[in-house]
Amino acid sequence: MTEIAATRPAAIRPGTAAAPRSGTGPSASIESRASWVAAGLTLALLSVSYGSPLLAVVGLKPITEDLGTQRQLVALVASLTWFGTGLGGIFMGQVAERIGIRATVMFGATMIATGLAVSASGNLWAMLAAHIVLVGFLGNGALYPPLIVYVSRWFDRRRGTALALISSGQYIAGMGWPTLFEYGMRSSNTALQVGGHTVVLHGWQTTMLAFACLVLVAVPVIAMFLQPAPEVGELGQFADAGRRGEVLGMRPNAVLALICIAGFMCCVPMSIPQGHLVAFCSDIGIPAIQGAAMLSVLQASAFVSRVLWGWLADRIGGLKTVLLGSSCQALAIAAFMATQDEAGLFAIAAAYGFGFSGIIPAYVIAIRELYPSREASWRVPSVLFVSMGGMAFGGWWAGALYDHFGFYGPAFVSGVLFNLVNIAIVGFLVLSQRRTGGFRRHALA
Repeated sequence: MTEIAATRPAAIRPGTAAAPRSGTGPSASIESRASWVAAGLTLALLSVSYGSPLLAVVGLKPITEDLGTQRQLVALVASLTWFGTGLGGIFMGQVAERIGIRATVMFGATMIATGLAVSASGNLWAMLAAHIVLVGFLGNGALYPPLIVYVSRWFDRRRGTALALISSGQYIAGMGWPTLFEYGMRSSNTALQVGGHTVVLHGWQTTMLAFACLVLVAVPVIAMFLQPAPEVGELGQFADAGRRGEVLGMRPNAVLALICIAGFMCCVPMSIPQGHLVAFCSDIGIPAIQGAAMLSVLQASAFVSRVLWGWLADRIGGLKTVLLGSSCQALAIAAFMATQDEAGLFAIAAAYGFGFSGIIPAYVIAIRELYPSREASWRVPSVLFVSMGGMAFGGWWAGALYDHFGFYGPAFVSGVLFNLVNIAIVGFLVLSQRRTGGFRRHALA
């Protein structure tokens, strides 16, 4: 995957304004109206594509009942989409460099639509394979990571804000699609004549096929307006620096490993309410349509606050932003155990959305603060892959705990514990950053 350019020159301490590049003035910025057009188009693309994992989330209970299987297996469908997206991002980023962002996005849309069509066949194992390979690896993996790289090349001053904005496509999808999916899945069965035989489709199958058609049309049309991004040179002290050295007083790969572990630990609890909120509400007597609305509120809160977190990360740095967001997330997920009141759960969902929304973009910014731009081409996708692995594990883990205990309390408790480990790791990195000043010290050859 190509590199994600720095939010600020890497040698600058977080919270310190970056100076213009040598020999240039403020007018030399690559940012323009076209930059925000590219960001807006990317936001629209992700708002559509990220509806695909939500089909299994909203349909968790009816799919489980119709297929006569365990809830943890259906929860694994959405989880595998996250895993496939993270892994696919590493591979599809290289593909985007060779064939261009337009062709890559169009290919991804075709794979998402194909995966949903396969999933609508009603076979659980086909659904699992289709979501990890087609919807995840080759589908969303061809959109989210390559598009992050694409948009980052359009910005050199407000990358944190821009990355936060485009990542909000996930939350726009979460605001609009769950309620529409719930309405579609509540519809009566549809009978189709295929080759002289009558095929009866459940509401969730019809909804999957309808959304597949939408993706196949809408995403390529929007992608046609994507223009090539300007070339961005290396910034900061890393332009001529060697690869050897220390990060935060430790080996660079050791710090990366800690960041990856922290990402996994925060994404496990992050996925629990997102993947199980509708089913949780249904279990405690709240109608599924209200649960879908609650999920939309969660995503709406995340969308509104993500730009705020991006603005904050541009000023205090990525690691401190991760620490604040993770702390808010831990408090909110603990609050899910405190009430089963509908109004209270709506408020908690909004607070939860506020807390977790800025964490992933802040990890990207943290990587750019600590490592040279040329190393971002593999370090950023690695962190995203491990983090999405946490999303995948968390969705399955909550379903497994539910199947064992019969209620979601243990899943929320485990989410708090995972979050506390994340806070401990990130807190250690923040303290190390304060001690070393946030600089990477290069060893002599």
